[in-house]
Amino acid sequence: MHDLKDLTIRSISVSEMDNNVYLLTAKSSGAQVLIDAADDAAAILRLLEDGAQDAASEAKLALIITTHAHWDHVRALAEVVRKTGARTAAGRDDIPEIAVPTDVPLDHGDVGEFDGFSLEAIALRGHTPGSVALAYRDPHGPAHLFTGDSLFPGGVGNTGKDPQRFDSLYRDVVERLFDRFDDDTVVHPGHGKPTTLGAERPFLSEWRSRGW
Repeated sequence: MHDLKDLTIRSISVSEMDNNVYLLTAKSSGAQVLIDAADDAAAILRLLEDGAQDAASEAKLALIITTHAHWDHVRALAEVVRKTGARTAAGRDDIPEIAVPTDVPLDHGDVGEFDGFSLEAIALRGHTPGSVALAYRDPHGPAHLFTGDSLFPGGVGNTGKDPQRFDSLYRDVVERLFDRFDDDTVVHPGHGKPTTLGAERPFLSEWRSRGW
């Protein structure tokens, strides 16, 4: 858990694929955003209950954001929507591949304003056409990036050994993440452990030369 001044970030790992589910809760208002309802709806609902304890006001799930359309990131989406009534969001170009209706199509640079925090959608094209990362700029500390399957410790996401898809993802990751955010920015990937941009930056040329 990341206990920030204005916001609490909780996460759980679900499924045999170690999918990360993230919950952001505004401490003052109780506004919540869930990132990737990947699997195990019961565990996600418990996560929401735990997150409610982080708020001074009654917690309310404002939005469920899907970072990309791959099946392992949406298996609990329908049930969590049914149980909570929350609105949904995803990158515009991935929406046709998501069975659950998407209420808010996300384009690069869109900013969602919630009661107590905001999130910027950053398109990272390559793992899927509509993959998005979400950026929270903490006014009191490092920024936090929720990168789905587009950036991990050790490299960018899988692009199917397609040079064009790799070039697209690598370029977006460099120009839209590494060139815009400081080294202490925390990266929360779709699977596995967090990292920072500073920890990964020295290896960018290696990623470029190896092509994955």
